[in-house]
Amino acid sequence: MKIILASSSPYRRQLLARLNIPFACISPDIDETPQSGETPEELAYRLSLQKARAIHCNHPDALIIASDQVAVLNGQPLGKPGTRERAINQLQAASGQRVTFVTGLCLIAPDQSAPRTTTIPYHVHFRDLNRTEIECYIDADQPLDCAGSFKWESLGITLFARMEGDDPTALEGLPLITLSQWLRESGVSPYS
Repeated sequence: MKIILASSSPYRRQLLARLNIPFACISPDIDETPQSGETPEELAYRLSLQKARAIHCNHPDALIIASDQVAVLNGQPLGKPGTRERAINQLQAASGQRVTFVTGLCLIAPDQSAPRTTTIPYHVHFRDLNRTEIECYIDADQPLDCAGSFKWESLGITLFARMEGDDPTALEGLPLITLSQWLRESGVSPYS
C-alpha cells in the first residue's frame, strides 16, 4: 500500500521516517486561515482533515497521513515567528507560562469508510527567561519556522521547567504513538 504524508514540513518528514516505513510527501494546497470563533482544537482538527482529504482526492488508493498544530498561550494562538524579533517577543510572552500545543492527526486508509481524526494536547511549562538568554537561544537554534519559537529536540529543551503530555512527538507536530496504533490497525507495521 502506498503511504503519503500530506505535508511539506521537514520536521514531520523526519518524525515519520522514525517508523521505518516507506512513504512519499505531497504538500496539500489548502487555506489555513482560522474560521471565526474556531477554537485551537477545532482548527487543528479541521486542518489535519482538510490536508488529508486534499491529497486523498488525487490518491484514493493510498493511505494518507496528515497533521496540523496550533500553539496556544493564554488562549491566543502562536504562529511561526518568521523573524528574530517576533521570536524574541513570543519567548518573552511565554516566559514563566504554560504553552499548549494542540496537534491534529488524520489518517485516511483506502479500506476505511471514514477518516480517523483526533487532536492531542501537549503542554510546555517555560521557566522564567531573560532577554539575553532568549536572544542567545534564538541565534543558536534559529527556530523562526517553529510555532512557539523553539525546537525542543534541540537547545530549546533548556527553556523549559517541565513538559506534560502523553506523546512528546505531538510537540514536534506528528503524534507517533497514536499514529503507530492507527497504522497497525490498518495493516502497516514498521517491523515487516
